[in-house]
Amino acid sequence: MVELLLPKQTARVRFPSAPPSEAPRSALTPSPEPTEPETCANSSEVVSYTDNWHVERERPLRDLGSRDFAAGEVTLDDEGNVETYTVAPGDVESVIAERLCAYPNLASLNHVRQLEPNQVLWLTPDPETPWLDYFGPFDAPAGFDQIGYQRAMDSARIAVDAGDVAAVRAVWSNELAGMHTNPEQIAEVQGVLDTGDLDAIRQMFS
Repeated sequence: MVELLLPKQTARVRFPSAPPSEAPRSALTPSPEPTEPETCANSSEVVSYTDNWHVERERPLRDLGSRDFAAGEVTLDDEGNVETYTVAPGDVESVIAERLCAYPNLASLNHVRQLEPNQVLWLTPDPETPWLDYFGPFDAPAGFDQIGYQRAMDSARIAVDAGDVAAVRAVWSNELAGMHTNPEQIAEVQGVLDTGDLDAIRQMFS
């Protein structure tokens, strides 16, 4: 009998597989470039003069955020629209307007030549209430006493800010009413003064 010698079977030992090589790290995402503050694409939120003494804003104002030269405090109404702006030291009128898309000129809209720190700006007029131009009646004749008119408007504004309705009425009756020639406008302004509604009076003079 021939004995066949078969090769010995070697046991196979399983070793744990080598850990997968770590995936190469992707390049670090670069930090975004600093961006300029958002600006108004155009003068969209303008005010319209419906008949020379009634003013309305076409759309609600937006607060695009505090920035250099427009760092004042903004208050919002119940619907989140800009209601007031308090001028901060160093603020520049054109930059405030850019921040709020609040055109046109904010100073004359608030019956002053230039904005002052801590002044609370009236921004959105009520078209149902008359508004008086700080620089003179819209139908002022040639040679009109603009300086006297503006002094009277300043006196009325100071009285409104103090809450002194009687003093505002006196300035209107004794000085400003006689400088206007449109009887419809005169009657409407007098009607608001007669109500004593300080907010409406503020729109006319402050």
